[in-house]
Amino acid sequence: MSLPSYDGYDSTGIEHYSIPSFKFISGASLDVRISYRSFNPSGGKVVVIPTCYGGRINDTLNFTGENGVLAACHVIVVAMLGNGESSSPSNEPEFPKSLDYRDCISSQYELLTKHLGIKELEAVIGFSMGGQQAYHWACMYPQFMKYVVPICGSAKTSVHNYAFVEGPKAALINSIDYQDGAYRSKGTKPSRGLRAFGRTYCPWALSAAWFREGCYQDVGYKEVEQFIQAEWEDKFEKAWDAEDMLILARMWQAGDIGKTQQDGDYLKALQAIEAKVLVMPARTDTYFPPEDSENEVKYLKHGELAVIETIWGHMAGGGANPKDTKWMNDRIALFMNSKALDLSAMKEAMDK
Repeated sequence: MSLPSYDGYDSTGIEHYSIPSFKFISGASLDVRISYRSFNPSGGKVVVIPTCYGGRINDTLNFTGENGVLAACHVIVVAMLGNGESSSPSNEPEFPKSLDYRDCISSQYELLTKHLGIKELEAVIGFSMGGQQAYHWACMYPQFMKYVVPICGSAKTSVHNYAFVEGPKAALINSIDYQDGAYRSKGTKPSRGLRAFGRTYCPWALSAAWFREGCYQDVGYKEVEQFIQAEWEDKFEKAWDAEDMLILARMWQAGDIGKTQQDGDYLKALQAIEAKVLVMPARTDTYFPPEDSENEVKYLKHGELAVIETIWGHMAGGGANPKDTKWMNDRIALFMNSKALDLSAMKEAMDK
């Protein structure tokens, strides 16, 4: 997840595409808006990066900066449905009560093919829920991209991950000012619930070692309580809508590429992926631990595991630590620039 922005969020360059009568997996039909931004639109190869939980388009790590692996590519960062930029409960009163990753991907596919005229992708790269979307892209449109890079994500949300999400959800839903969802009709905001959500979320996003070594001091806070209040409570309260957070949390919990298969088998879905896949978990991620990624790679035809060795936990994959970001950039460059998936040669190169 990436930390949400304050109300002064810079929306420079963001565009919108409308899809009339979009059909959701739930059966609901609604005119929807898909928000996106094109970086370097004259670039030859096209790469899509979906947003993550708590991520906005212009906050998303896109690897297009100086020496960025995607600097020469046309990079399209797309806001998934429900994130507050694309159609969401916060901006569409009739938005469905449930959302599925397949809704996000099919709407993004329509944006690319019908609006932008794109016929193929070089890659889909995503962090956290963006990584889960990348996996769904590979399953739903297997011939559409060459590479897929899920960063700190998974093909199927684990039971432990599901249980974690229940904690912040409960903190919000059971707050006195959430009022069992009636706060909107009364014109109020569940500030206490949003702050409780952020406080509950905080210790899971970073590792025990990160806190033990006092890394919050490295990002400008003398005490951990100051860090929790400013970076988690304040930002969730100011930047996020409760219903957007809840509908995305439920989609996260239900994440499973097996749903793209008739028999619902996510292992068969992994085996059916045609793209080359670089699976990048963080060593200390408590949401999507590397052990889960190791298991997934076993079932991929063209899969490779590259663990981010870091104490920054889940946040490492979203660009929170420059050292980890550089490592990811270089590793993705090595992966995408290889003529063939020669794992031994790649490992030798990275070890030098």
